[in-house]
Amino acid sequence: MSRASRSAVLSVLALAAALTLPVAGPPPAPARAAVHHTGDEAAVLGEDHARTHAQLRQAARSTQGYPQSRRTASLAALKESQRRANAGFGAARFGRFTRFFPSPDFGVHVALLPTGKVLLFSFERVEADPTKETGPTNTVGRTNAGRAWLWDPAAGTGAGAFTNVPPPVVLVPDGTYSPRPAPFFCAGHSYLPNGMVGVFGGNVGGKGGSGARLSFVFDPWTEKWFRNRDMAVGRWYPSVVTGADGRQVIMSGQSERGTGTPTPVVERFPALGHRVPWRPYDIPVGVPAGRLRSDAPFRNDYPHLFSLRDGMIYGLGRDADQQWLFDPVGDVRRDLPRRPADFRGYGSAVPLPAGFRGPDSVLVLGGDPRDPHTYRLSGGRWTTEEPRAFGRTQDGTLILPDGTLITVNGALDTRDYGHGPFNPKADPKYRQIELRDARGRWTLGPAQRLPRGYHSNALILPDGRMMVTGDELQQIANDPDITDGMDGSIELYEPAYLHRGARPVLDRVPAGDLPYDTAFEVSSSTAKDARRAVLLAPTTVTHSVNTSQRHLDLRMTGVRGDRIGLRTPPGAADAPPGLYMLFLLDAKGVPSTAKWIKLGAR
Repeated sequence: MSRASRSAVLSVLALAAALTLPVAGPPPAPARAAVHHTGDEAAVLGEDHARTHAQLRQAARSTQGYPQSRRTASLAALKESQRRANAGFGAARFGRFTRFFPSPDFGVHVALLPTGKVLLFSFERVEADPTKETGPTNTVGRTNAGRAWLWDPAAGTGAGAFTNVPPPVVLVPDGTYSPRPAPFFCAGHSYLPNGMVGVFGGNVGGKGGSGARLSFVFDPWTEKWFRNRDMAVGRWYPSVVTGADGRQVIMSGQSERGTGTPTPVVERFPALGHRVPWRPYDIPVGVPAGRLRSDAPFRNDYPHLFSLRDGMIYGLGRDADQQWLFDPVGDVRRDLPRRPADFRGYGSAVPLPAGFRGPDSVLVLGGDPRDPHTYRLSGGRWTTEEPRAFGRTQDGTLILPDGTLITVNGALDTRDYGHGPFNPKADPKYRQIELRDARGRWTLGPAQRLPRGYHSNALILPDGRMMVTGDELQQIANDPDITDGMDGSIELYEPAYLHRGARPVLDRVPAGDLPYDTAFEVSSSTAKDARRAVLLAPTTVTHSVNTSQRHLDLRMTGVRGDRIGLRTPPGAADAPPGLYMLFLLDAKGVPSTAKWIKLGAR
């Protein structure tokens, strides 16, 4: 805080005063009666129905230790404090938070799909008291299960906008071999060139959490999961990045031996000799991953991985001395300079926009509540960059269509918001977003509804809004009805550019594959107003690890009537093959609603 600007400090202090919560809520409400069934419930009702009944009984028990009245009062206080705190932030400069609504999933993992829908997946809760561990981290057996949902923004924000897309039922090698929806929470994921999401790893349970060898893809076109051959090793908390060849590189993660045993084994999917899924109907089923010769001995899990314009994969570990450069073609690893900052927990990292070429530098920020500085890796050297107003962990930093950055979410530490672990009370500052302009300067902005730390997430939608979700502790602590099956919540934010007048219109883009370094045209009824055309890669993120982000300007070659001439990026190292959102921007930086294009050709 000593290096933050005076205005930033004053903003934090003002927000702290505005966001103060009441010390005590209304008296506890009577606990709801538990539902009991006699006999073998699963045999009579089926696995899914029996599981639902068990969850309802657990929810009823949880209201005894953490009553509904407390959740209701907390949510109301947060809503009012947010209203007061944000009254002084003009939307045209700072943007504004708008909708807040229930979700059936915690959103531990999220992915924007090329259909415009959002995939959310996590775990079935084993506890609804936020002062206890809510997830099945150390659970062995049937209750250690995963779940997944789709949210369709075009369908609104009600329960009908969500569709259940349960993961495949698997037999987990935990000694019980009881079938359950795959426990793939705290896995790693990235995109394949055909828009599918590859998901690797998960939690077998026990041993403080132990790695699963699971390998899946989610197909956005059929909205189904497909299982592939197991990986060579189990991984819990791995990272995955898509390289210039469209293959996914998988590193780190706690092994089958349990927490404290990260694996150094590096794998890629699909294995060499198997075709990379390219067309929407190329669904990988039973496809193996292949092991690389080089290893990645990260001491801590979920390293940040980025595929930059040189075609190399940059592995930025949480430990300052574990910064590596991987050559996926030569299959070798080289050292990068030690990062100037010490250990970083779950903080964010972003490949910085670099105009018409792919990114060649990364900004590392967050992960240490004592350090507000940001650190840039560029040209093989580290520099200390402009600090944010304060240090935070569990934050998410996103690239907006106009190339600026936004930080949302954050906490003091894992499940600690400033008042000790497993305490829903939060330091008010962690609810405030920060904005980074084109010159690299940070400014504090409005406050979100909930504090969101561990397992929080955010992504940019095709209409330019930001979706915020995640953090099961805060979601169940502020659940308006803990018994209704809507465990989570989503909040929407409209960036400032949506409050600066009419938006450009992007009417039509080419269908099919667009080769690299190739001219193409789009149509726009407001073509004369277009000043920039940019590509923004979709986000799939968990635990502040977002390996898929990418922002590139496209060369504009001319405007003729309603036609705008553009040119694709130079090569696959600049923008790995796959689907991207294309935005048109006017002179004020206001973006159109995006349309999807596909880069690369077989």
